Amino acid sequence: MNQGPNQLRVIQSLSDIPESDWNALLPADAGPFLKHEFLNTLEQTGCVGGNTGWQVAHLIVEDANDKLIGAVPLYLKQHSYGEFVFDWAWAQAYEQNNMPYYPKALCAIPFTPVRGARLLVSPNGNHNQVQELLINALKALVTQNGLSSAHVLFPEEAELSKLKNQGFMLRDSVQFHWHNQQYQDFEQFLAALTMKRRKNIRRERAEVASRNIEYRHIPGNIASPEDWKFFYRCYENTYLEHQSSPYLTEECFQLLGQRLPENFHLIIASQSGKSIASSLLVVDQLTSKAYGRYWGAIEHVPCLHFELAYYQAIEYCIDQGIQLFEGGAQGEHKMARGFLPTTIQSAHWIADAGFAQAVKRFLERESEGMAAYVDELEQHNPLKSTKV
Repeated sequence: MNQGPNQLRVIQSLSDIPESDWNALLPADAGPFLKHEFLNTLEQTGCVGGNTGWQVAHLIVEDANDKLIGAVPLYLKQHSYGEFVFDWAWAQAYEQNNMPYYPKALCAIPFTPVRGARLLVSPNGNHNQVQELLINALKALVTQNGLSSAHVLFPEEAELSKLKNQGFMLRDSVQFHWHNQQYQDFEQFLAALTMKRRKNIRRERAEVASRNIEYRHIPGNIASPEDWKFFYRCYENTYLEHQSSPYLTEECFQLLGQRLPENFHLIIASQSGKSIASSLLVVDQLTSKAYGRYWGAIEHVPCLHFELAYYQAIEYCIDQGIQLFEGGAQGEHKMARGFLPTTIQSAHWIADAGFAQAVKRFLERESEGMAAYVDELEQHNPLKSTKV
């Protein structure tokens, strides 16, 4: 795919691109998930690629001197797992009409429902021109290869506008985020909640405290291979309890801990000197954000999930002055713990005109239902005041 002096091509391994060249495309507030170190670790440890259903197909733009000036992190998907935007009904409709929905083109951070840049452009490139080129190339890749569709999950607001102008349809999702209102400590956070929520949290914390649980907060730069090994045991157990298989491998976590130590924070709970549970935060001090990613336990303790995945994490954010803690997709139960609903969007382009119209009608109905859902959630706001 060529256009003027700029060259477009697809690469099947991020190792083909030097780390410094890829990272130079990232905006200052990109966070850790878009970094070469993160995405390439997923590839090198087999979490994507191979027979995972995530075929690596990153779309890149190079100038006449073969200098990287733009890119889209891209995968050809054989299923819809690990995306957090659910299109199973679309796939079923295709199947009922004897049309293949998979493979589809997916621009996303695998297994990570986090908003961020998706149309990456070098500071030396013409921003608007390269982004338009990338969007057109993404659509061309779909049509030229007989794919059903292209999906861009959780892009930035400015990117959403460009995608919409190019015929992508927008879809709402709801996440739950905790906002730090300059709390000095956990008690001050509790004081901001309604009495019902405050009492509930005190009760849950007292339940765990009665079991003599202790906690270790372990910054990534001092986390040992044994710490990561135990965390993985907990993470894996969560999937096994749900008769599922984990997306990520222990090798992946060990390597991420080595390559991006400043972006990870482990919390390990122990009882009578024995480690029994763990949770993982991804931290970006530059943007003052923390992301709750995974939790797991090898022994059941009532309310320990809330303590380890939410309350210990909130205490950490208060202590570190972190302004936003993203609790991730799904889970109205997070509102009872001080999180607020936040609407974020994804963008979708359907190649077949008939199906595009059907999806458009579906999204119009869904959007109305989503707005009503968010309104309903607001009725259960846990805070006395919602100034954030």
